[in-house]
Amino acid sequence: MTAIGIIGSQGRMGHALVGAIGEQDGLSHAGGVDQDDNFATLLAKSDVLVDFSVPDGLSQRLDLCAEAGKPMLIGTTGLEPAHHLSIDAAARSIPLLQTGNTSLGVNMLAALVKEAAARLGDDWDIEIVEMHHRHKVDAPSGTALLLGEAAAKGRGINLADHSERGRDGQTGARGKGAIGFASLRGGSVAGDHHVILATDEERIELSHRAENRMIFARGAVKAALWLTGQKPGRYDMTDMLGLN
Repeated sequence: MTAIGIIGSQGRMGHALVGAIGEQDGLSHAGGVDQDDNFATLLAKSDVLVDFSVPDGLSQRLDLCAEAGKPMLIGTTGLEPAHHLSIDAAARSIPLLQTGNTSLGVNMLAALVKEAAARLGDDWDIEIVEMHHRHKVDAPSGTALLLGEAAAKGRGINLADHSERGRDGQTGARGKGAIGFASLRGGSVAGDHHVILATDEERIELSHRAENRMIFARGAVKAALWLTGQKPGRYDMTDMLGLN
């Protein structure tokens, strides 16, 4: 029996994760926390942790997981460069999987985007459009950034140096080879993502629509279980799916 602990247990994803754990034999819910004051207790009861909370406190949680030898899946979005440095440091001691999206379909979409970007020249403009519910606080979404990174890897470029966001007013012409992002917010949308590759007189559109948050929870549970059998290191969903 593998015990999964949830960080951010009272959020939408936290509730979905409890349901996903209950769907599978051989898994148990070790409990959940929403305040780091109780994290040490949850850590002792868990075989693997799943974090869908907020970036604040992530570095401290990683340190405690590394000390205890417990793997962690990080689905928290809005991470800063300092958080990624903490993940890299902890991954020397424990297996860690960090991703902007745990949906199996989205990660397959990312593989297709990478392949398309690699095979088409930079005369094909790449635009990523995402829409989420009105309560989402970060933009672009973690999934949009995941797709942007896939496109950038396909082209062999650095996303940070080639992204365009928040166009407004007299922005000038679109930069050649840029990867553009647009974020929409409204209603109760669980997550829609569209990747558009456009050149003169033709266009390719690759899309994924999340109809229920359970797709993310089921993917996270599957990835957390996979993570328990891995060596220390930093992984993503493509590793779990064997797409690398």
